[in-house]
Amino acid sequence: MDFTINVPTQEGHEEIQMGSGSSVVFVGANGTGKTRLATHIENTLSLNAHRISAHRALSLNPAIPKISERLALLGLRTGHANESAQVAHRVGSRWGGKGSVALLNDFDYLLQVLFAEQSNKSLETHKKVRSGDSRPVEPTKFEILIGIWERLLPHRKLHVSGDDIEVSVTGSTELYSGSEMSDGERAVFYMLGQTLVATDDSLIIFDEPELHVHPSIMSKLWDEIESARIDCAFVFITHDLEFASSRVAEKYVLREYNPTPYWAIEKVPLDTGFDEELATLILGSRKPILFIEGSNSSLDIAIYRVCFTEWTIIPKGSCEEVIHSVVTMRRNANLTRVQCSGIVDADDYNDEDVQYLANLGIATLPVSEIENIILMPNVSKAIAENEGHSGSELNEKLIALSEAIFSSLSSERAIESVVVRYCKRRIDRTLKKLDLNEAETVSALGEKFVSEIDSLNINEIAQEAKTRITTAIEQKDLPLLLRNYDNKGMMALAALHLKNCRLQDFESWIVRVLRNGNIPTLTEAIQELLPQIQSQ
Repeated sequence: MDFTINVPTQEGHEEIQMGSGSSVVFVGANGTGKTRLATHIENTLSLNAHRISAHRALSLNPAIPKISERLALLGLRTGHANESAQVAHRVGSRWGGKGSVALLNDFDYLLQVLFAEQSNKSLETHKKVRSGDSRPVEPTKFEILIGIWERLLPHRKLHVSGDDIEVSVTGSTELYSGSEMSDGERAVFYMLGQTLVATDDSLIIFDEPELHVHPSIMSKLWDEIESARIDCAFVFITHDLEFASSRVAEKYVLREYNPTPYWAIEKVPLDTGFDEELATLILGSRKPILFIEGSNSSLDIAIYRVCFTEWTIIPKGSCEEVIHSVVTMRRNANLTRVQCSGIVDADDYNDEDVQYLANLGIATLPVSEIENIILMPNVSKAIAENEGHSGSELNEKLIALSEAIFSSLSSERAIESVVVRYCKRRIDRTLKKLDLNEAETVSALGEKFVSEIDSLNINEIAQEAKTRITTAIEQKDLPLLLRNYDNKGMMALAALHLKNCRLQDFESWIVRVLRNGNIPTLTEAIQELLPQIQSQ
Protein backbone atom coordinates (compact mmCIF):
# COMPACT_ATOMS: atom_id res chain seq x y z
CA MET A 1 0.00 0.00 0.00
CA ASP A 2 1.19 3.53 -0.74
CA PHE A 3 1.09 6.39 1.75
CA THR A 4 1.53 10.13 1.33
CA ILE A 5 2.79 12.09 4.32
CA ASN A 6 2.29 15.85 4.08
CA VAL A 7 4.39 17.80 6.57
CA PRO A 8 3.21 21.44 6.83
CA THR A 9 6.02 23.97 6.29
CA GLN A 10 6.13 27.75 6.28
CA GLU A 11 6.21 27.71 2.46
CA GLY A 12 3.50 25.04 2.01
CA HIS A 13 4.24 21.40 2.73
CA GLU A 14 6.85 18.67 2.31
CA GLU A 15 5.31 15.67 0.57
CA ILE A 16 6.82 12.26 1.38
CA GLN A 17 5.78 9.18 -0.56
CA MET A 18 6.04 5.76 1.10
CA GLY A 19 5.20 2.21 0.07
CA SER A 20 5.13 -1.23 1.67
CA GLY A 21 8.55 -2.23 2.99
CA SER A 22 9.88 1.34 3.10
CA SER A 23 11.00 3.43 6.08
CA VAL A 24 11.40 7.09 6.91
CA VAL A 25 13.40 8.50 9.82
CA PHE A 26 12.76 11.96 11.27
CA VAL A 27 15.51 13.15 13.61
CA GLY A 28 15.49 16.33 15.64
CA ALA A 29 16.53 17.88 18.92
CA ASN A 30 14.17 18.61 21.83
CA GLY A 31 11.61 21.25 20.92
CA THR A 32 11.50 20.49 17.18
CA GLY A 33 8.00 18.99 17.34
CA LYS A 34 8.88 15.34 16.91
CA THR A 35 5.93 13.92 18.86
CA ARG A 36 3.53 16.47 17.39
CA LEU A 37 4.65 15.39 13.94
CA ALA A 38 3.96 11.75 14.87
CA THR A 39 0.48 12.80 16.03
CA HIS A 40 -0.10 14.79 12.84
CA ILE A 41 0.83 11.82 10.63
CA GLU A 42 -1.41 9.45 12.59
CA ASN A 43 -4.38 11.82 12.42
CA THR A 44 -4.09 12.42 8.68
CA LEU A 45 -3.94 8.69 7.84
CA SER A 46 -6.83 7.60 10.07
CA LEU A 47 -6.78 3.87 11.02
CA ASN A 48 -4.26 3.16 8.27
CA ALA A 49 -1.68 4.44 10.76
CA HIS A 50 -0.85 3.05 14.19
CA ARG A 51 1.33 5.16 16.50
CA ILE A 52 3.45 3.96 19.40
CA SER A 53 4.06 6.91 21.71
CA ALA A 54 7.36 7.86 23.32
CA HIS A 55 5.43 8.02 26.59
CA ARG A 56 4.42 4.40 27.02
CA ALA A 57 3.62 2.24 30.03
CA LEU A 58 5.38 -1.12 29.92
CA SER A 59 3.63 -3.03 32.68
CA LEU A 60 3.17 -6.62 31.48
CA ASN A 61 0.30 -8.48 33.15
CA PRO A 62 -0.04 -12.10 31.88
CA ALA A 63 -3.18 -12.58 34.03
CA ILE A 64 -5.15 -9.99 32.04
CA PRO A 65 -8.75 -11.21 31.38
CA LYS A 66 -9.07 -12.79 27.96
CA ILE A 67 -11.52 -11.27 25.45
CA SER A 68 -12.30 -11.79 21.77
CA GLU A 69 -9.62 -10.97 19.21
CA ARG A 70 -11.82 -8.42 17.44
CA LEU A 71 -12.63 -6.48 20.60
CA ALA A 72 -8.99 -6.57 21.71
CA LEU A 73 -7.89 -5.18 18.33
CA LEU A 74 -10.47 -2.41 18.52
CA GLY A 75 -9.23 -1.59 22.02
CA LEU A 76 -5.62 -1.53 20.85
CA ARG A 77 -6.30 0.68 17.82
CA THR A 78 -8.93 3.05 19.20
CA GLY A 79 -8.78 2.64 22.99
CA HIS A 80 -12.43 1.55 22.93
CA ALA A 81 -12.98 -2.23 23.12
CA ASN A 82 -16.52 -2.14 21.81
CA GLU A 83 -18.16 -3.23 18.55
CA SER A 84 -19.16 0.39 17.95
CA ALA A 85 -15.55 1.62 18.13
CA GLN A 86 -14.46 3.96 15.34
CA VAL A 87 -11.44 6.10 14.53
CA ALA A 88 -13.22 9.02 16.22
CA HIS A 89 -12.81 7.24 19.57
CA ARG A 90 -9.00 7.18 19.23
CA VAL A 91 -8.36 10.77 20.29
CA GLY A 92 -10.43 10.52 23.46
CA SER A 93 -10.16 6.85 24.43
CA ARG A 94 -6.63 5.91 23.34
CA TRP A 95 -5.00 9.28 23.89
CA GLY A 96 -7.21 10.86 26.55
CA GLY A 97 -7.68 13.94 24.40
CA LYS A 98 -3.97 14.74 24.62
CA GLY A 99 -2.41 12.87 21.73
CA SER A 100 1.03 14.48 21.96
CA VAL A 101 1.59 14.20 25.72
CA ALA A 102 -0.59 11.34 27.00
CA LEU A 103 0.94 8.22 28.54
CA LEU A 104 0.10 5.33 26.21
CA ASN A 105 -1.13 2.43 28.35
CA ASP A 106 -2.18 -0.32 25.92
CA PHE A 107 -0.03 -3.29 26.95
CA ASP A 108 -3.14 -5.06 28.28
CA TYR A 109 -4.92 -4.76 24.92
CA LEU A 110 -1.77 -6.00 23.16
CA LEU A 111 -1.62 -9.13 25.33
CA GLN A 112 -5.35 -9.74 24.84
CA VAL A 113 -4.87 -9.60 21.06
CA LEU A 114 -1.96 -12.04 21.20
CA PHE A 115 -3.73 -14.53 23.47
CA ALA A 116 -6.95 -14.35 21.42
CA GLU A 117 -5.11 -14.78 18.10
CA GLN A 118 -3.24 -17.77 19.55
CA SER A 119 -6.51 -19.35 20.72
CA ASN A 120 -8.26 -18.79 17.39
CA LYS A 121 -5.39 -20.06 15.28
CA SER A 122 -4.87 -23.08 17.53
CA LEU A 123 -8.56 -24.00 17.20
CA GLU A 124 -8.39 -23.53 13.43
CA THR A 125 -5.33 -25.79 13.25
CA HIS A 126 -7.02 -28.39 15.47
CA LYS A 127 -10.04 -28.51 13.18
CA LYS A 128 -7.84 -28.89 10.08
CA VAL A 129 -5.91 -31.77 11.61
CA ARG A 130 -9.12 -33.51 12.67
CA SER A 131 -10.45 -33.18 9.11
CA GLY A 132 -7.28 -34.76 7.66
CA ASP A 133 -5.74 -31.51 6.34
CA SER A 134 -1.96 -32.07 6.62
CA ARG A 135 -0.78 -28.80 5.10
CA PRO A 136 1.94 -26.90 7.03
CA VAL A 137 0.65 -25.08 10.09
CA GLU A 138 0.89 -21.29 10.21
CA PRO A 139 2.70 -20.00 13.31
CA THR A 140 0.80 -17.89 15.79
CA LYS A 141 1.93 -14.33 16.39
CA PHE A 142 3.14 -15.43 19.81
CA GLU A 143 5.36 -18.05 18.14
CA ILE A 144 6.81 -15.50 15.72
CA LEU A 145 7.42 -13.10 18.62
CA ILE A 146 9.14 -15.81 20.68
CA GLY A 147 11.45 -16.71 17.78
CA ILE A 148 12.58 -13.11 17.28
CA TRP A 149 12.77 -12.31 21.01
CA GLU A 150 15.05 -15.30 21.68
CA ARG A 151 17.31 -14.42 18.73
CA LEU A 152 17.74 -10.94 20.16
CA LEU A 153 18.03 -12.10 23.79
CA PRO A 154 19.60 -15.57 23.60
CA HIS A 155 20.21 -15.64 27.36
CA ARG A 156 16.45 -15.78 28.03
CA LYS A 157 13.62 -18.06 26.89
CA LEU A 158 9.92 -17.22 26.71
CA HIS A 159 7.30 -19.80 27.74
CA VAL A 160 3.77 -18.94 26.57
CA SER A 161 0.80 -21.14 27.43
CA GLY A 162 -2.89 -20.59 26.73
CA ASP A 163 -3.18 -18.04 29.52
CA ASP A 164 0.25 -17.20 30.92
CA ILE A 165 3.68 -15.83 29.99
CA GLU A 166 6.78 -17.00 31.84
CA VAL A 167 10.52 -16.59 31.38
CA SER A 168 13.58 -18.68 32.17
CA VAL A 169 17.31 -18.24 31.95
CA THR A 170 18.56 -20.24 28.97
CA GLY A 171 19.57 -23.70 30.17
CA SER A 172 17.59 -23.44 33.40
CA THR A 173 14.26 -25.09 34.28
CA GLU A 174 13.27 -22.39 36.79
CA LEU A 175 10.51 -20.11 35.53
CA TYR A 176 9.48 -16.63 36.64
CA SER A 177 6.50 -14.49 35.65
CA GLY A 178 6.69 -12.34 32.53
CA SER A 179 5.67 -9.40 34.74
CA GLU A 180 9.18 -9.58 36.25
CA MET A 181 11.03 -9.02 32.98
CA SER A 182 13.55 -6.18 32.89
CA ASP A 183 12.60 -2.84 31.28
CA GLY A 184 14.58 -3.76 28.17
CA GLU A 185 13.02 -7.22 27.85
CA ARG A 186 9.51 -5.80 28.21
CA ALA A 187 10.32 -3.08 25.67
CA VAL A 188 11.48 -5.64 23.11
CA PHE A 189 8.37 -7.78 23.75
CA TYR A 190 6.09 -4.74 23.43
CA MET A 191 7.65 -3.40 20.20
CA LEU A 192 7.57 -6.83 18.56
CA GLY A 193 3.98 -7.42 19.65
CA GLN A 194 2.75 -4.05 18.41
CA THR A 195 4.37 -4.69 15.03
CA LEU A 196 3.02 -8.22 14.62
CA VAL A 197 -0.60 -7.31 15.40
CA ALA A 198 -0.68 -4.12 13.31
CA THR A 199 -3.27 -4.01 10.53
CA ASP A 200 -2.17 -5.43 7.18
CA ASP A 201 -0.60 -2.86 4.83
CA SER A 202 -0.54 -0.13 7.46
CA LEU A 203 1.89 2.60 8.48
CA ILE A 204 3.48 2.00 11.89
CA ILE A 205 4.85 5.07 13.67
CA PHE A 206 7.43 4.65 16.45
CA ASP A 207 8.15 7.76 18.51
CA GLU A 208 11.57 7.48 20.20
CA PRO A 209 12.05 3.79 19.32
CA GLU A 210 15.38 3.68 21.15
CA LEU A 211 13.82 4.03 24.64
CA HIS A 212 14.66 1.19 27.08
CA VAL A 213 16.48 -0.79 24.37
CA HIS A 214 20.17 -1.59 24.87
CA PRO A 215 22.37 -0.18 22.06
CA SER A 216 23.92 -3.61 21.46
CA ILE A 217 20.68 -4.99 20.02
CA MET A 218 19.14 -1.78 18.64
CA SER A 219 19.89 -2.33 14.95
CA LYS A 220 19.08 -6.05 15.09
CA LEU A 221 15.73 -5.37 16.79
CA TRP A 222 14.58 -2.94 14.12
CA ASP A 223 15.94 -5.09 11.31
CA GLU A 224 13.86 -7.97 12.68
CA ILE A 225 10.79 -5.77 13.09
CA GLU A 226 10.93 -4.43 9.54
CA SER A 227 11.60 -7.92 8.20
CA ALA A 228 8.59 -9.35 10.06
CA ARG A 229 6.17 -6.90 8.41
CA ILE A 230 7.29 -6.25 4.85
CA ASP A 231 3.66 -5.41 4.01
CA CYS A 232 3.85 -2.34 6.25
CA ALA A 233 5.73 0.96 6.10
CA PHE A 234 7.58 2.43 9.10
CA VAL A 235 8.13 5.93 10.43
CA PHE A 236 10.76 6.39 13.12
CA ILE A 237 10.93 9.68 15.01
CA THR A 238 14.02 10.11 17.16
CA HIS A 239 16.65 12.44 18.60
CA ASP A 240 19.27 9.66 18.57
CA LEU A 241 21.79 10.18 15.74
CA GLU A 242 23.25 6.71 16.10
CA PHE A 243 19.82 5.11 15.77
CA ALA A 244 19.03 7.31 12.75
CA SER A 245 22.35 6.44 11.14
CA SER A 246 21.73 2.72 11.61
CA ARG A 247 18.55 2.63 9.51
CA VAL A 248 18.42 2.17 5.74
CA ALA A 249 15.70 4.74 5.09
CA GLU A 250 14.89 8.17 3.78
CA LYS A 251 15.99 10.62 6.47
CA TYR A 252 14.78 14.08 7.40
CA VAL A 253 16.06 16.57 9.94
CA LEU A 254 13.49 18.57 11.91
CA ARG A 255 15.06 22.00 12.45
CA GLU A 256 12.22 23.93 14.04
CA TYR A 257 8.57 23.69 15.08
CA ASN A 258 5.88 26.36 15.11
CA PRO A 259 2.55 25.59 16.88
CA THR A 260 0.61 27.01 13.90
CA PRO A 261 1.55 24.19 13.09
CA TYR A 262 4.41 23.93 10.65
CA TRP A 263 7.88 22.44 10.70
CA ALA A 264 11.23 23.48 9.26
CA ILE A 265 12.23 20.19 7.68
CA GLU A 266 15.23 19.25 5.58
CA LYS A 267 15.84 16.04 3.67
CA VAL A 268 19.24 14.45 4.20
CA PRO A 269 20.73 13.71 0.73
CA LEU A 270 21.78 10.12 0.14
CA ASP A 271 25.40 11.11 -0.47
CA THR A 272 25.79 12.92 2.86
CA GLY A 273 25.52 12.09 6.52
CA PHE A 274 24.31 13.83 9.63
CA ASP A 275 26.46 16.47 11.24
CA GLU A 276 28.55 14.74 13.92
CA GLU A 277 27.60 11.33 12.48
CA LEU A 278 31.13 9.99 12.33
CA ALA A 279 31.94 11.11 15.88
CA THR A 280 28.69 9.67 17.17
CA LEU A 281 29.28 6.30 15.56
CA ILE A 282 32.88 6.01 16.68
CA LEU A 283 32.24 7.15 20.24
CA GLY A 284 28.97 5.28 20.67
CA SER A 285 29.64 1.96 18.99
CA ARG A 286 31.54 -1.04 20.27
CA LYS A 287 31.63 -2.55 16.81
CA PRO A 288 34.76 -2.28 14.65
CA ILE A 289 34.55 0.39 11.92
CA LEU A 290 34.62 -0.55 8.23
CA PHE A 291 35.40 2.45 6.03
CA ILE A 292 34.15 1.99 2.47
CA GLU A 293 34.69 3.81 -0.79
CA GLY A 294 31.54 5.41 -2.19
CA SER A 295 28.51 7.27 -0.93
CA ASN A 296 25.89 6.73 1.73
CA SER A 297 23.41 5.38 -0.83
CA SER A 298 20.81 2.85 0.31
CA LEU A 299 22.08 0.16 -2.06
CA ASP A 300 25.75 0.52 -1.06
CA ILE A 301 24.92 0.45 2.64
CA ALA A 302 22.48 -2.48 2.31
CA ILE A 303 25.07 -4.62 0.51
CA TYR A 304 27.83 -3.90 3.00
CA ARG A 305 25.64 -4.27 6.08
CA VAL A 306 24.24 -7.64 5.10
CA CYS A 307 27.73 -8.97 4.39
CA PHE A 308 29.57 -7.36 7.32
CA THR A 309 27.03 -7.59 10.11
CA GLU A 310 29.58 -7.22 12.89
CA TRP A 311 30.94 -3.92 11.55
CA THR A 312 29.78 -0.32 11.63
CA ILE A 313 29.82 0.83 7.99
CA ILE A 314 31.03 4.37 7.24
CA PRO A 315 31.25 5.65 3.62
CA LYS A 316 34.24 7.93 2.98
CA GLY A 317 33.90 8.85 -0.70
CA SER A 318 37.24 8.28 -2.41
CA CYS A 319 39.89 5.60 -2.10
CA GLU A 320 42.33 8.15 -0.65
CA GLU A 321 39.85 9.08 2.09
CA VAL A 322 39.38 5.41 3.01
CA ILE A 323 43.16 4.94 3.22
CA HIS A 324 43.58 8.12 5.26
CA SER A 325 40.77 7.13 7.68
CA VAL A 326 42.09 3.61 8.25
CA VAL A 327 45.72 4.67 8.65
CA THR A 328 44.83 7.56 10.97
CA MET A 329 42.52 5.51 13.14
CA ARG A 330 44.92 2.61 13.45
CA ARG A 331 47.73 5.01 14.31
CA ASN A 332 45.56 6.45 17.09
CA ALA A 333 44.02 3.17 18.24
CA ASN A 334 44.93 3.96 21.83
CA LEU A 335 42.65 7.02 21.69
CA THR A 336 39.58 5.64 19.92
CA ARG A 337 39.92 2.03 21.13
CA VAL A 338 37.86 1.04 18.10
CA GLN A 339 39.23 -1.39 15.52
CA CYS A 340 38.92 -0.47 11.87
CA SER A 341 39.53 -1.71 8.33
CA GLY A 342 38.62 -0.55 4.84
CA ILE A 343 37.39 -1.66 1.42
CA VAL A 344 38.06 0.12 -1.88
CA ASP A 345 36.96 -0.42 -5.48
CA ALA A 346 39.09 -2.57 -7.82
CA ASP A 347 40.30 0.47 -9.81
CA ASP A 348 42.88 -1.65 -11.70
CA TYR A 349 45.22 -2.15 -8.77
CA ASN A 350 48.05 -4.53 -9.62
CA ASP A 351 49.08 -7.33 -7.26
CA GLU A 352 51.68 -5.10 -5.61
CA ASP A 353 49.10 -2.37 -4.97
CA VAL A 354 46.59 -4.89 -3.58
CA GLN A 355 49.20 -6.26 -1.17
CA TYR A 356 50.25 -2.75 -0.12
CA LEU A 357 46.62 -1.89 0.69
CA ALA A 358 46.15 -5.20 2.50
CA ASN A 359 49.14 -4.40 4.73
CA LEU A 360 47.37 -1.16 5.67
CA GLY A 361 44.21 -3.10 6.57
CA ILE A 362 42.33 -2.31 3.34
CA ALA A 363 40.78 -4.94 1.07
CA THR A 364 39.96 -4.56 -2.63
CA LEU A 365 36.66 -5.32 -4.35
CA PRO A 366 36.57 -7.72 -7.33
CA VAL A 367 34.56 -5.11 -9.29
CA SER A 368 35.07 -1.47 -10.28
CA GLU A 369 32.24 -0.32 -8.01
CA ILE A 370 30.02 -2.08 -5.47
CA GLU A 371 26.87 -1.90 -7.63
CA ASN A 372 28.56 -4.14 -10.21
CA ILE A 373 28.32 -7.01 -7.70
CA ILE A 374 24.62 -7.30 -8.61
CA LEU A 375 25.58 -7.94 -12.24
CA MET A 376 27.99 -10.77 -11.47
CA PRO A 377 26.63 -14.07 -12.91
CA ASN A 378 25.95 -15.91 -9.65
CA VAL A 379 24.22 -12.88 -8.09
CA SER A 380 22.05 -12.29 -11.16
CA LYS A 381 21.27 -16.00 -11.15
CA ALA A 382 20.00 -15.85 -7.55
CA ILE A 383 17.69 -12.97 -8.49
CA ALA A 384 16.39 -14.75 -11.61
CA GLU A 385 15.76 -17.96 -9.65
CA ASN A 386 13.78 -16.00 -7.10
CA GLU A 387 11.65 -14.70 -9.96
CA GLY A 388 10.74 -18.30 -10.81
CA HIS A 389 13.15 -19.00 -13.68
CA SER A 390 14.95 -22.35 -13.91
CA GLY A 391 16.61 -24.72 -16.38
CA SER A 392 17.00 -23.50 -19.94
CA GLU A 393 14.75 -20.52 -19.26
CA LEU A 394 17.12 -19.38 -16.52
CA ASN A 395 20.16 -19.73 -18.78
CA GLU A 396 18.42 -17.78 -21.54
CA LYS A 397 17.55 -15.02 -19.08
CA LEU A 398 21.17 -14.68 -17.91
CA ILE A 399 22.55 -14.84 -21.47
CA ALA A 400 20.11 -12.12 -22.56
CA LEU A 401 21.29 -9.87 -19.72
CA SER A 402 24.95 -10.49 -20.55
CA GLU A 403 24.35 -9.80 -24.25
CA ALA A 404 22.51 -6.58 -23.40
CA ILE A 405 25.42 -5.39 -21.25
CA PHE A 406 28.00 -6.11 -23.95
CA SER A 407 25.78 -4.57 -26.64
CA SER A 408 25.55 -1.35 -24.63
CA LEU A 409 29.34 -0.98 -25.04
CA SER A 410 29.40 -1.26 -28.81
CA SER A 411 30.19 2.42 -29.35
CA GLU A 412 33.72 3.80 -29.08
CA ARG A 413 32.30 6.79 -27.23
CA ALA A 414 30.99 4.61 -24.37
CA ILE A 415 34.37 2.95 -23.91
CA GLU A 416 36.23 6.24 -24.29
CA SER A 417 34.28 7.86 -21.44
CA VAL A 418 35.21 5.01 -19.10
CA VAL A 419 38.87 5.17 -20.15
CA VAL A 420 38.96 8.94 -19.55
CA ARG A 421 37.52 8.51 -16.05
CA TYR A 422 40.10 5.84 -15.33
CA CYS A 423 42.98 8.02 -16.57
CA LYS A 424 41.80 10.91 -14.39
CA ARG A 425 41.84 8.64 -11.34
CA ARG A 426 45.35 7.42 -12.17
CA ILE A 427 46.61 10.98 -12.62
CA ASP A 428 45.01 12.05 -9.36
CA ARG A 429 46.46 9.04 -7.54
CA THR A 430 49.96 9.70 -8.93
CA LEU A 431 49.90 13.38 -7.99
CA LYS A 432 48.79 12.59 -4.45
CA LYS A 433 51.65 10.10 -4.09
CA LEU A 434 54.20 12.60 -5.45
CA ASP A 435 57.18 12.72 -3.06
CA LEU A 436 59.33 15.86 -3.40
CA ASN A 437 60.97 15.72 0.03
CA GLU A 438 64.47 15.01 -1.34
CA ALA A 439 64.61 18.27 -3.34
CA GLU A 440 66.60 20.92 -1.44
CA THR A 441 66.72 23.68 -4.10
CA VAL A 442 64.18 25.24 -6.43
CA SER A 443 66.01 23.80 -9.41
CA ALA A 444 66.04 20.30 -7.91
CA LEU A 445 62.37 20.65 -7.01
CA GLY A 446 61.48 21.53 -10.61
CA GLU A 447 63.56 18.71 -12.03
CA LYS A 448 62.05 16.19 -9.61
CA PHE A 449 58.53 17.34 -10.42
CA VAL A 450 59.06 17.15 -14.19
CA SER A 451 60.67 13.74 -13.84
CA GLU A 452 57.74 12.37 -11.87
CA ILE A 453 55.18 13.82 -14.27
CA ASP A 454 57.04 12.59 -17.36
CA SER A 455 56.82 9.05 -16.03
CA LEU A 456 53.04 9.33 -16.26
CA ASN A 457 52.35 8.21 -19.83
CA ILE A 458 48.66 9.02 -20.35
CA ASN A 459 48.43 7.37 -23.77
CA GLU A 460 49.94 4.16 -22.41
CA ILE A 461 47.62 4.13 -19.39
CA ALA A 462 44.61 4.77 -21.62
CA GLN A 463 45.59 2.04 -24.06
CA GLU A 464 46.02 -0.49 -21.24
CA ALA A 465 42.58 0.33 -19.87
CA LYS A 466 40.98 0.20 -23.32
CA THR A 467 42.66 -3.13 -24.07
CA ARG A 468 41.26 -4.69 -20.90
CA ILE A 469 37.75 -3.52 -21.74
CA THR A 470 37.86 -4.58 -25.38
CA THR A 471 39.34 -7.95 -24.39
CA ALA A 472 36.45 -8.48 -21.97
CA ILE A 473 33.98 -7.58 -24.73
CA GLU A 474 35.61 -9.82 -27.32
CA GLN A 475 35.80 -12.78 -24.94
CA LYS A 476 32.35 -12.10 -23.44
CA ASP A 477 34.07 -12.17 -20.05
CA LEU A 478 31.53 -10.43 -17.79
CA PRO A 479 33.55 -10.57 -14.51
CA LEU A 480 36.56 -9.00 -16.31
CA LEU A 481 34.32 -6.29 -17.72
CA LEU A 482 32.75 -5.55 -14.34
CA ARG A 483 36.22 -5.23 -12.83
CA ASN A 484 37.16 -2.52 -15.32
CA TYR A 485 33.92 -0.84 -16.40
CA ASP A 486 32.04 1.55 -14.10
CA ASN A 487 28.93 2.57 -16.02
CA LYS A 488 25.95 2.78 -13.65
CA GLY A 489 23.61 2.40 -16.66
CA MET A 490 24.27 -1.34 -16.61
CA MET A 491 22.11 -1.65 -13.48
CA ALA A 492 19.13 -0.44 -15.52
CA LEU A 493 19.66 -3.40 -17.85
CA ALA A 494 19.62 -5.75 -14.85
CA ALA A 495 16.36 -4.16 -13.66
CA LEU A 496 14.78 -4.73 -17.08
CA HIS A 497 16.02 -8.28 -17.72
CA LEU A 498 15.79 -9.72 -14.19
CA LYS A 499 12.61 -8.09 -12.84
CA ASN A 500 11.16 -6.15 -15.77
CA CYS A 501 11.01 -2.95 -13.74
CA ARG A 502 12.54 0.50 -13.48
CA LEU A 503 16.02 1.02 -12.07
CA GLN A 504 14.72 2.87 -9.01
CA ASP A 505 12.23 0.11 -8.19
CA PHE A 506 14.90 -2.55 -8.75
CA GLU A 507 17.37 -0.91 -6.37
CA SER A 508 14.64 -0.40 -3.75
CA TRP A 509 13.69 -4.07 -4.04
CA ILE A 510 17.30 -5.19 -3.59
CA VAL A 511 17.66 -3.01 -0.49
CA ARG A 512 14.49 -4.51 1.02
CA VAL A 513 15.29 -8.17 0.36
CA LEU A 514 18.87 -7.79 1.59
CA ARG A 515 17.73 -6.07 4.74
CA ASN A 516 14.88 -8.54 5.34
CA GLY A 517 16.92 -11.64 4.44
CA ASN A 518 14.10 -12.93 2.24
CA ILE A 519 16.43 -14.39 -0.40
CA PRO A 520 19.29 -16.16 1.40
CA THR A 521 20.81 -17.33 -1.91
CA LEU A 522 21.20 -13.69 -3.00
CA THR A 523 22.99 -12.76 0.21
CA GLU A 524 25.23 -15.82 -0.03
CA ALA A 525 26.13 -15.10 -3.66
CA ILE A 526 27.19 -11.55 -2.75
CA GLN A 527 29.11 -12.66 0.33
CA GLU A 528 31.11 -15.18 -1.71
CA LEU A 529 32.36 -12.38 -3.98
CA LEU A 530 33.28 -9.81 -1.35
CA PRO A 531 36.66 -9.92 0.40
CA GLN A 532 36.97 -11.47 3.85
CA ILE A 533 37.74 -8.77 6.41
CA GLN A 534 39.41 -9.59 9.69
CA SER A 535 39.42 -7.18 12.61
CA GLN A 536 42.74 -6.34 14.20
